[in-house]
Amino acid sequence: MSDTSSNQMWGGRFASGPDAIMEAINASIGFDQRMASQDIQGSRAHAAMLAAQGILTDSEAEAIRLGLLTVLSEIETGKFEFSAALEDIHMNVEARLKTLIGEPAGRLHTARSRNDQVATDFRLWVRDQYDALDDAITALIRAFLDQAQSGYDWVMPGFTHLQTAQPVTWGHHMMAYVEMLGRDLSRLRDARARMNECPLGSAALAGTSFNIDRHMTAAELGFARPTSNSLDAVSDRDFALEFLSFASICAMHLSRFAEELVIWSSAQFRFVTLSDRFSTGSSIMPQKKNPDAAELIRAKIGRIFGANVALMMVMKGLSLTYSKDMQEDKEQVFDAADNLMLALAAMEGMVKDMTANRDALAASAGSGFSTATDLADWLVRALNMPFRDAHHVTGSLVAMAEQAGCDLAELSLEQMQTVYSDINEDVYNVLSVEASVASRMSYGGTAPAQVLVQIQRWRDQL
Repeated sequence: MSDTSSNQMWGGRFASGPDAIMEAINASIGFDQRMASQDIQGSRAHAAMLAAQGILTDSEAEAIRLGLLTVLSEIETGKFEFSAALEDIHMNVEARLKTLIGEPAGRLHTARSRNDQVATDFRLWVRDQYDALDDAITALIRAFLDQAQSGYDWVMPGFTHLQTAQPVTWGHHMMAYVEMLGRDLSRLRDARARMNECPLGSAALAGTSFNIDRHMTAAELGFARPTSNSLDAVSDRDFALEFLSFASICAMHLSRFAEELVIWSSAQFRFVTLSDRFSTGSSIMPQKKNPDAAELIRAKIGRIFGANVALMMVMKGLSLTYSKDMQEDKEQVFDAADNLMLALAAMEGMVKDMTANRDALAASAGSGFSTATDLADWLVRALNMPFRDAHHVTGSLVAMAEQAGCDLAELSLEQMQTVYSDINEDVYNVLSVEASVASRMSYGGTAPAQVLVQIQRWRDQL
């Protein structure tokens, strides 16, 4: 074993390097190399601050800056050789920097620890993911808005318990997912603002005796401020947990629409046709067109939610401050971020490409006596009947129509009057699905005019 790999960063405390098992369980370079860009970004800001404070000379800081740029270029071009013996991304970068520039590399770690370094790197990485996901969610919202606009007045059945409830519009249904994703966007931005504090300079746990300027470092890295308590700064992973919580809720929303796509694209519903780009065939059944992308998105919630629970269990019961347990934080977040980004991209593609079947939607909109509530409301408004009585009368009329094998609108006036004699011909004005949706003019209702109001509100907001 070479001097580099056997002489660990803790110097002479151990006479020889860890054996293969310890090296394997201790090393994180296999996954934390994904934070290479953030690690080098943090080191450049730290070196610049040390120079500004007179802790490094300008020539030392410049050598470090140029050396770090070389290391970054090597990593980005695939020329960098990562070493598990050096444990993590921090020591891999520092070892290579020492090879490139010599003695000044050893001064870079002045006034910091790997504890505050990794906390900073991880925050930078999560913040970058938030920014990318902000764009992805916004793009998906726009796709739903376009679908809502194209079918703002198309009638379809609204469901409770997956049973026909009342008619709604296609645009209104699409806008429900815009609202869900809008809350995801709000959670994302709120969490990003809360985690935008810089731990660098907290050192191992107690701060440092060097005359550093943490506000300068924070500003250089785009943080709003430095963290206010060094103990909390190096041991906090709330920002990672909030990311996983946000990701879990967002993925849950995607899985709900994925489930609807699976149902709607079936031969039994035929509400939508998915594009070939997001469907697959069967190996033995030539007629099949399977909504595999939707099914895979539906499954992502388990993986992402599992990451959330796993990190909660890692952090549960840890005393202050840093413990090696916390090395297990990143793989969960990396995996969740990758899968959420993939699910969002796939869902955007499906929503943009899918074609709604207006005729099938309309044919189904009146099924299951979907205008029964409109009939009950009419009895209250037109005949001044108490709602509970109207509910009973309507139930009797539904039973009559069901026995006759027809819709409510197909019952004759004479048949209706056998249930309640005061019913008149005006009742037929509320029994069509078009009249039903047009009447729902309350703010946030399904009426086409209200749907257009909400579409415009969201387009203005975005």
